[in-house]
Amino acid sequence: MARVAVFIDGFNVYHALDGNPAWGKFKWLDYAALARCYIGGRDTLVGVYLFTSLATWNNEKVKRHMTYLRALRTRGVEVIMGKFKRKDRICRATCKQAFQTFEEKLTDVNIAVRLFKGAYLDEYDRAILITGDTDIVPAVRAVRELFVGKQIGVVVPIGRRSEELKRECDFHFRIREEHLRRCQLPDVVDGGPFGELRRPDSWK
Repeated sequence: MARVAVFIDGFNVYHALDGNPAWGKFKWLDYAALARCYIGGRDTLVGVYLFTSLATWNNEKVKRHMTYLRALRTRGVEVIMGKFKRKDRICRATCKQAFQTFEEKLTDVNIAVRLFKGAYLDEYDRAILITGDTDIVPAVRAVRELFVGKQIGVVVPIGRRSEELKRECDFHFRIREEHLRRCQLPDVVDGGPFGELRRPDSWK
């Protein structure tokens, strides 16, 4: 029997789903249910942590995202927020014009800090990362080196590859379409003080 904590890179999963028309309908994903797909029957799920940020320049996206986060909180998912930062870029085409875009900040750091904190406080025996981002590799190495006996695994989002991250972990899985289909929130979730939380029409 092991205590298992699950750490989810929200945008890493979102972009994997959003990038394929066949998987976009699975965005209303119940991460608490998904986490249980990768733990043993005798293990205890001690925490599900979602790391994400709000696209504050787009009110409709923020509205959908907040509805989703509130729905996830009813399932016991703890949400840790990062932020987006404006970044200047130069067009690679012949125009070479400068333009602004947005870059998500803090997610990798937040995951690393929470992973390390959980190991230090002995909150888990086994940690599972749901991401394909190799930026988390140094944190994985540090935890495995300093906390002997703690295991770290990775679940790679559907349609993605992350061989380097898999090599650094004790075990690995892949999100499959059957997991996504089985782990959807109800179309309408009772949000308590927030009322009914409905799956966005564009996510159906």
